[in-house]
This record gives sequence, C-alpha cells and structure tokens, in this order.
Amino acid sequence: MHFLKSIVASLLLFSTFAFAGDTSPPSPRDTELEKAKSAIARKDWAGAQAVLEPYTVNNPRSADGFNLLGYSLRNQKKYDESLLAYKQALTLDPKHRGAHEYIGIAYVQMGQLDKAREHLASLDKICTFSCEEYRDLKKAIAEAK
Repeated sequence: MHFLKSIVASLLLFSTFAFAGDTSPPSPRDTELEKAKSAIARKDWAGAQAVLEPYTVNNPRSADGFNLLGYSLRNQKKYDESLLAYKQALTLDPKHRGAHEYIGIAYVQMGQLDKAREHLASLDKICTFSCEEYRDLKKAIAEAK
C-alpha cells in the first residue's frame, strides 16, 4: 500500500510540474508586440507605430513586427511607409499571409487593383484550401470594383 501511495504522490507531483507551464516572465520582445497589438485593438495607430518603430529596429528579423508596423501606418493613410514595412515583412517571410493580405488591401485603398491581385494570387498559392487572408483580400478587391 505504501508503494501505491508513493506512485500516486509522484504522479501528482509530476502533473503539477508538467501542467504548471512556463512561469517565466514574457520576453521584452513579446511584451512590446503585445503593447502594439493592444494599441491596434484600441485603434491607436500612432501609439502602435510608436512601439513598433523601435521594436523593428531592435528586432530586424521580425516579419510580424514589420507587418504590424505596416498595418499601423496604413491605417494612418501613410501608404508609402506602410508599403515599405509590408515589403520588409515579405522579404523576411515570403509566405507571410497577413503581410500579403494587408499590402493587398493597401493597394486596393490606393486604387492599384492589379498589384492587389498579385498578392491575392500569392495567397492562393500559399493557402492550400483558401484561408481567411485570401477571402478578406478577395472581398476587398471585389468591393473596390
């Protein structure tokens, strides 16, 4: 009986550690992206930009950072700057679905539907069986006609 209690106690101890998860604090990188996402959720485009510009300088290989920076700039109608950020995201990750969608929407907003369609075609290749980014860009292009 003592042996059985030891096994149960060991299993409970193991499960406590196994399911406790990583209790380490988030990295500064994660914290900065979360601050930017929070600003974006509040539609505080300038606030997100203020976080993402230094973030992308300090994390020059973050396609997500450049994509979110482009998104923040586009929503401030700073199209040329947003295109640069999206292009950097796509240079870092040519299959970044969000960057393809958002740069396509920027092109729609700029009246350049041919360029938007190029990114729709890229999404068609990247997304095996359609994806939200493909559907959203396709809808934006159709509504612009």
